[in-house]
Amino acid sequence: MLTIFLFRDDLRLEDNPGFTKAARSGPVLPLYVLDDAAMTDDLDDPHRLGGAARWWLHHSLASLDGALRERGSRLTVMRGDPFVIVTDLVRSTNAAAVHLSRGYSPWDVELERRLNETLAADGKILRRFGGRLLFEPESVSTKSGDPFKVFTPFWRACQTLDDPSGHTAPPDDVAAPDSSPDGVAIDTLGLLPHDPDWSTGIAAAWQPGEAGARIRLENFLDDAADDYGKGRDVPSIAGTSRLSPHLRWGEISPRTIWQAVRQRTPQPRGAEAYLRELGWRDFCHHLLFHFPTMPVSPMREPFDAIDWCNDAQDIRRWQRGRTGYPIVDAGMRELWRTGWMHNRVRMAAASFLVKHLLTDWRIGAAWFMDTLVDADPANNSAGWQWVTGCGTDAAPYFRVFNPTLQGEKFDADGAYVRHWLPTLGDVETKYIHKPWEAPADAQPDYPPPIVDHKTARQRALDRFGVVKSAS
Repeated sequence: MLTIFLFRDDLRLEDNPGFTKAARSGPVLPLYVLDDAAMTDDLDDPHRLGGAARWWLHHSLASLDGALRERGSRLTVMRGDPFVIVTDLVRSTNAAAVHLSRGYSPWDVELERRLNETLAADGKILRRFGGRLLFEPESVSTKSGDPFKVFTPFWRACQTLDDPSGHTAPPDDVAAPDSSPDGVAIDTLGLLPHDPDWSTGIAAAWQPGEAGARIRLENFLDDAADDYGKGRDVPSIAGTSRLSPHLRWGEISPRTIWQAVRQRTPQPRGAEAYLRELGWRDFCHHLLFHFPTMPVSPMREPFDAIDWCNDAQDIRRWQRGRTGYPIVDAGMRELWRTGWMHNRVRMAAASFLVKHLLTDWRIGAAWFMDTLVDADPANNSAGWQWVTGCGTDAAPYFRVFNPTLQGEKFDADGAYVRHWLPTLGDVETKYIHKPWEAPADAQPDYPPPIVDHKTARQRALDRFGVVKSAS
C-alpha cells in the first residue's frame, strides 16, 4: 500500500518519525507542495515566505531531493493549494494513507483538519507525527489545564515530562511507487532572487540542508557549547549555535540537538543555558498554537491603543542600518548581508524601532520575516511582542534599551561594530558606540543619531502611558 509523506517544515530524513514509518510500511511518495498562499507579495501576511526564506527553501529542497535519490527515491515537488494537491494525489495514486509532521501555525492546523476530514470520508488515513518540537503543546499545561503564558513555569513543567532524547534512524532504502507524478523542477518555483541577485552574502554564510545542520551542530559542540551561557551575549564571537535556520526548516530535529548536547557537553551550566533556549523555542510554538492571532495582534489588548508614528523615512533608515547608533546599524547590516542577526543585537535593534522610533512592532516583524533565513512566525512574533511589552511574558513596556549602553556592554571592544561598519574602523574604542562624541578632527563619515535617546525614551513612555492607564 502506498503512503504519501507530505514534507513541510521538516526537510530531513534523520529523526523524522513520520517519514521513517511511511518508508518502512511500503512504497512511499515523498511530496513537497509550495503553497501559493505563502508566495504572496503582501509583506503583512504572516503566512508569507520572505525573500531570504525562499532562498533557503530552494537549497534545502535540493538537498532533500539528493538524499532521497541516494536511497532510490526522489522528491516530488508541486506548487498550488496543498489541500487540493494532496487529496487529488491520494485519489489518483490510490494511496492508503498520508503521513506528515504536525504543524502549529493556524494555517498548518487548518490544513491538517481539512485533510483529516476529507481523507476519512474517502476511507483513507491521515497520520500526524511529532518531531518539530521537544514537547507537544497539549502535553504542557497549567494545573487547571490551561496553556502557559509565562516561560519559567512552562519550562519547569516541561522538565517534569519524559526526557525528549531519542532518535529515529533514517531508512537505508526508500521504496518508490510504481509510478509517480512528474511534479515540477525546483528551479521553476521562483524561490531564488534575480535582477538583482542579492544572495551572495547569504550563500557565503550558510549551507542549507541536513549535512549543513550536522556540521553546525558539531562545530557548536566542539567550540562554543561549554561557554554558551556567557558567549551567547557577545555578538563578535561565534558563541551561539547558529542552528536556528536549520531548526526553522526542520533539517535537524530539536531532540537530536538535545541528545547531542546532553551527551557531549561536559559543563552542565553551558549545556543547560542552551537547552533552555530550545525550551524557549517550544514556548513560542506553544503560544502560537494556543493563541493563533499572535503574529498580527498584541496578546495584551491595551497595546492596540498606542498611537504609533510609523515614519517612513525613519523606518527606511532603520532597515538600511543608518540610524546613527552603531550597535543597531551593525545588526541591520549583518542581517542585510547574511540573512541572520545575533539574538542580543536583534533585541537592541527591535527595541530601537519600537521604542525610539515609535514604529508598530508588526512593521518590524514583517521586515524580519522578509530578511531572516530563520524567519519563523512563532519565534518572530513572540520576540517582537516581548520587546514591545505586549506579549504574555514580555519585557515591561517601560523598558527602553539604551542602544549606546547595549553596545558598550555586549561589544565592549567594538569588534562587532567595526566588522559591520568599516567606516568606524579607526574610531577610538571609547567612542565606538557614540561616535558623535569623538573630537571634531576625528569624526568618522557616519550619520548622526536620528533621535536623541533621552528625548525618544520620554516620548515612548508618554505614548505607552495608554497601556498603564488601561491596566
